Amino acid sequence: MRFDLTDLRLFLNVYEAGTITGGAEASHMTLASASERIRAMEDTLGVPLLVRERRGVQLTAAGRALARNALRVLHEVEHLQGEMADYGSGLKGHIRLLCNTSALSEHLPAVLGRFLADQPGITVDLDEQRSDDIVDALRTGLCDIGVVSDVAEVTGLQAYPLRPDPLVLVVPHDHALAGREQLCLVEVADLPFIGLPAGSALQEHIDHYARRLGKRLHYRMRLAGFESICRLVGQGIGVAIVPRPVAMRWARGARIGRIALGDTWAKRGLLLCVRRVEDLPSHVQKLVAHVLGEVQP
Repeated sequence: MRFDLTDLRLFLNVYEAGTITGGAEASHMTLASASERIRAMEDTLGVPLLVRERRGVQLTAAGRALARNALRVLHEVEHLQGEMADYGSGLKGHIRLLCNTSALSEHLPAVLGRFLADQPGITVDLDEQRSDDIVDALRTGLCDIGVVSDVAEVTGLQAYPLRPDPLVLVVPHDHALAGREQLCLVEVADLPFIGLPAGSALQEHIDHYARRLGKRLHYRMRLAGFESICRLVGQGIGVAIVPRPVAMRWARGARIGRIALGDTWAKRGLLLCVRRVEDLPSHVQKLVAHVLGEVQP
């Protein structure tokens, strides 16, 4: 079996993009060349690595194993580069970071911006996923760092508390429930909701626990940003569940009130998770230290 580093980087890029076209663009090669390389890899192994669908590709079991090992090999190469020449003047490292919705929207962008400003040779792929999917990706080696809710099962990973991140219900400031200090989802599950788009990590998290109550939330509208959600709530269109920092920031501008959720799954905090810090390339360790230093209260 003979794969070069270009093959391995291409395959990881295809995995991250979800399409061969996107993987080819990230690898700076033509679609025809990328497709030919992947077919050659499949022919060499004698098994399919991708399930090709109308909207993209999914990894087969063999593809997941290849992605996991490709990531490890590329990490070893980066280790070698660092020991030999302090990374030279070229690309110093690439980091794959997965996080939940709240971390993506509220906590990480500015922190990562400051890190990247000080580390011009490092690139970061930041993607939003459900916390349970993130810990699975960590265990299988498909990402370097994960920022997840502490309700996720993180056994076998190194986990570092970042900060509290409870979910709250937001209602119009003059809503009948506005005076409540706390309630549970079952008490409001039949109200009209404003939510994030279907498939977003936080929305799937909320809907999962609604289904466990035997409820299906009714969404009058779905919007991509928390600001827009809060403003529609303030207009009386529905209620919404958002991270507490969001509710606090938009309380006055959107004319909304917040109510604590008593459900255990809503009383959550954020964790930064890795497999083993000491096994990570030095540039990934630097990012871990930076995030812990800036985000921890």
